[in-house]
Amino acid sequence: MTKTTISLKHTLCGALCAATLAGCAVGPDYVKPKMEVPAAYKEDGRWKPAQPQDESPRGNWWEVYQDATLNRLMDTLNQQSPTIAQAEAQYRQAQALLRQAEAGLYPSLSANASQSRGVSSPGVTSATGYTLGLNASWEVDVWGAVRRDVEAGQAKQASSAAQLAATRLSSQAQLATAYLQLVVADVQLSKLTDSAKLLAQTLQLTRNQYAVGIVGDDAVASAESQWKTAQAVVVDKRLTRAQLEHSIAAALGQPPASFTLPAASQPPRLPQIPAGLPSTLLERRPDIAAAERNAAAANAQIGIAKAAFFPTLTLGASGGYHSPSFADWISLPNRVWSIGPQLALTLFDAGLRKAQTDQAIASYDASVASYRQTVLAAFQGVEDNLSAQSLLQQEADMQAAALNAAARAETITLNQYQAGTVAYLNVLSAQNSRINAENNLWNVKNRQYASSVALIAALGGSW
Repeated sequence: MTKTTISLKHTLCGALCAATLAGCAVGPDYVKPKMEVPAAYKEDGRWKPAQPQDESPRGNWWEVYQDATLNRLMDTLNQQSPTIAQAEAQYRQAQALLRQAEAGLYPSLSANASQSRGVSSPGVTSATGYTLGLNASWEVDVWGAVRRDVEAGQAKQASSAAQLAATRLSSQAQLATAYLQLVVADVQLSKLTDSAKLLAQTLQLTRNQYAVGIVGDDAVASAESQWKTAQAVVVDKRLTRAQLEHSIAAALGQPPASFTLPAASQPPRLPQIPAGLPSTLLERRPDIAAAERNAAAANAQIGIAKAAFFPTLTLGASGGYHSPSFADWISLPNRVWSIGPQLALTLFDAGLRKAQTDQAIASYDASVASYRQTVLAAFQGVEDNLSAQSLLQQEADMQAAALNAAARAETITLNQYQAGTVAYLNVLSAQNSRINAENNLWNVKNRQYASSVALIAALGGSW
């Protein structure tokens, strides 16, 4: 048997052993954390079952409000939002990090060429050397450290993708809430302006009655105070609208100075949102998916830390030419080469690797706790807004009834005041009651809109 045959057999045996060892990976395999999922939502029984909405778009959830302006704003947000652009860039960064980790599974190849001049020992004439070489190196993944790194990279990429979806959903929900609040502010502003005009008419009537001696100066002062107060409320509501408009502009990536929204002609539709099943919440909430993938990535880090306790095996080879003469630099007599494995093991590190392993385990435990907390917060969000949708509807019905009664009382009292049968104090009380009831009704509707958006976001954006 020749030396070449023996060398070939040793090389094949070494490769076979390396492949066999590469099949193992230290560290625990990932198991998704368990969560107890209720069969139904606690507050779902208090919510009237919604009609099937299979025809409704599943992705563009904001279209359930049936508002063309909101649809247009959402299109702009999805294209121009700086917040979404930042999350998208972070996702591309996670993709690049995964490719970096995957590169560790393959050998690296490098080339070099150099010219040098020097002496090898004192008294020897200096000489010039020319070198051309090719180097190959591969760290065999015996203990699975690289594969765990790839596993962590895959989990982080999936987490980043889910975080991008969560950021997009959160930005959409914030925009929808701000726009719906702006529409309610427009409605309130219109009604408050009408009330101020009515109070101005009442003030003029009171002044006319004072001129002929029917009422005293105190009635004029009260009417004027009521009118000025109404004007101040109108100004305050304009401030609220302006700030909401600025918030929408910033969300769209536009300077507030160049952005204007006209007053809405009518309020958007208030949808009735089915809650679905609690188990599906874990599948469609992007923040839950991101938290679960973070736990998977943390689990892989444990394997990477434990692999540091074992030796590393690197297979290396190099070849090329070295000559003192440029003319016959690349020729067979000047060929040089080397090949062989390298085994390295850290014998003492003062507990560094143990501390790194403990850190990885603690990080995994923290990520599991974070995942469970995210799930619990998701269930709380659904329950809170299911309850809000049901109870706020009852409150809105009561406030609407209160407004109707207050409006009737105001009309009757004004007629009596014009006939001279009641004092202005009665008119003042009736007008205050009607204005407050009207404002309270739209405050409740504002909360209904906000709660509906929050429920959609809590359900993952679609149903």
